[in-house]
Amino acid sequence: MAETTVDNVLAELAALDDPKVRAVNEKHGDDHGVNLSKLRAVAKRLKTQQDLARELWRTDDTAAKLLATLICRPKAFERAELDAMLRTARTPKVHDWLVNYVVKKSPHAEELRQAWFADPDPVVASAGWALTTARVPTMTKGLSELLDVIEKDMKDAPDRLQWAMNHCLAQIGIEHDDLRARAIEIGERLEVLKDYPTPPNCTSPFAPAWIAEMVRRR
Repeated sequence: MAETTVDNVLAELAALDDPKVRAVNEKHGDDHGVNLSKLRAVAKRLKTQQDLARELWRTDDTAAKLLATLICRPKAFERAELDAMLRTARTPKVHDWLVNYVVKKSPHAEELRQAWFADPDPVVASAGWALTTARVPTMTKGLSELLDVIEKDMKDAPDRLQWAMNHCLAQIGIEHDDLRARAIEIGERLEVLKDYPTPPNCTSPFAPAWIAEMVRRR
């Protein structure tokens, strides 16, 4: 690429768009057709470019937003900027990469976790839960209260929020043996994701099965 501009990058991503990949992604709510290994190869070549990342994020292109999360400098974003970015990250993969590759590495992560956790927008709240799940292994307080909320709200939560709460439930059961029995009991009683289609040799997201498998591997 002779000159790295947004138009150059968008053109390259468009050339990488594969209808078969797009068809698979659309089943999961993601509207792009770029193979993620190829996307990472583009990011590796571009290296860190914060200004370009910001420009790519401002496009309406999902692949461009994903690329932005890979070439940005996470600590360079202000808290309000990250909050605004999350609220425009409406596809699952963009949302997931923004939280995991950018927000988790930001000095504002804890403030945002607290702000998002009970946000009225369930997609935003799911980011708060994802950040909370990342803290579960080192948490010594508040875990029982988290289980209380999960027990009360997970069954009827919207899909994205339910998934994040279920992940938190499983993580508590995996990491804290004193709360494992309660986490498993909640999962068995609520039956969230019990019938989720799981490919062979993959672990079910059903919390009791997930907990049992992760503990077995240790």
